Amino acid sequence: MKGSDPSQLKQCVPIASDVDIVAARMAARAVAAELGFAGADLVMIATAVSEVARNILEYAKPGLVTLSVLANGQVRGLEIVAADDGPGIIDVAKAMEDGFSTGRGLGLGLPGARRLMDEFVVDSNPGKGTTITMKKWLW
Repeated sequence: MKGSDPSQLKQCVPIASDVDIVAARMAARAVAAELGFAGADLVMIATAVSEVARNILEYAKPGLVTLSVLANGQVRGLEIVAADDGPGIIDVAKAMEDGFSTGRGLGLGLPGARRLMDEFVVDSNPGKGTTITMKKWLW
């Protein structure tokens, strides 16, 4: 990947079933490994992708997970965007609290994913969908 144009390195994984969560997780892990991430970072990236993809499936299917390679000077990274046109999140601040869930889960998904990544932004509009943008930098 050295010498590659990061803007050309993008992979999209549609999320509509359980197998798509696995596909998104595997794709994120593969792209991250190719970038040079290793060990715990690969596990954190794959876990964060699993969490946001599972949220798409549970609350808003279908959706899309997009993986993009980033470059900021000499620093490279991975951007993961999970987007859907579902019902949106009414109270994003509440949804980011540990233990809060509107479904059957433990309420650890979004807050957990946020802790695993270097950057984490939720953009949600009730009735119009949610976009979660996460970044992990290779320091």
